[in-house]
Amino acid sequence: MPTDTRTINTYTVAAFYKFVTLTNLSGLQAELQEFCKQHEIYGTIILAEEGINGSIAGEADNINAMIAFLRSKEQFVDLECKLSCSDFRPFNKSWVLIKKEIVTFGALDRAPQHKTGTHVNAIEWNKLISSPDVLVIDTRNTYEIELGAFKGAVNPNTEKFTEFRGFVKTELDPVKHKKIAMYCTGGIRCEKASSYLLEQGFENVYQLQGGILKYLENTPAEESLWEGKCFVFDDRVVLEKEAIKIERDQQ
Repeated sequence: MPTDTRTINTYTVAAFYKFVTLTNLSGLQAELQEFCKQHEIYGTIILAEEGINGSIAGEADNINAMIAFLRSKEQFVDLECKLSCSDFRPFNKSWVLIKKEIVTFGALDRAPQHKTGTHVNAIEWNKLISSPDVLVIDTRNTYEIELGAFKGAVNPNTEKFTEFRGFVKTELDPVKHKKIAMYCTGGIRCEKASSYLLEQGFENVYQLQGGILKYLENTPAEESLWEGKCFVFDDRVVLEKEAIKIERDQQ
């Protein structure tokens, strides 16, 4: 039976990623495993030669310590982090894994840090997706989109991210689709999706910086174009606006 992690405590949940060339993955893995153990941090951190991707939870001070620890390293000095809260611990275990990719996609000639779409912040995003000549695409999977999305966004009808390439091949055309704006939960899938579109000859490709999580964090409710709830990959399943924490209040 699964362990019941519900308590009266409030946990801070941090989501982060960065595409950067990493070496000595096993050494970094050991460091992070020990740090998580000492600071009672739960969740998953994925390491690959192309970078880092993590979703972790713990007491606020411990999460802040982890982010500070990562940012103390030259390759992660500008690491961005999205924070939210939970009234129970949304992960039961702690994992630091080494994989081929930090988010599985494949088929890219170059890592996303070398060529991606134009990053657009929350303020600019509303104006961008309201333009009639912009095709808005949700790069998430169908089960995520069913819970919430930006109005009018195209659903690629995928069950896993690797299927997105097939959607591009059959449904998109660089000649017809002159401007494309994409979004996902935290931004990482758009890094690879936008890079792939540029490789396929699409020229004007934009992506929501920090994804839905950063958008909800920075956009007042009365200005938000988001409809519904945001699916998250932990035991909370969905995330409400009220659960988003402003990073500057935590660092």
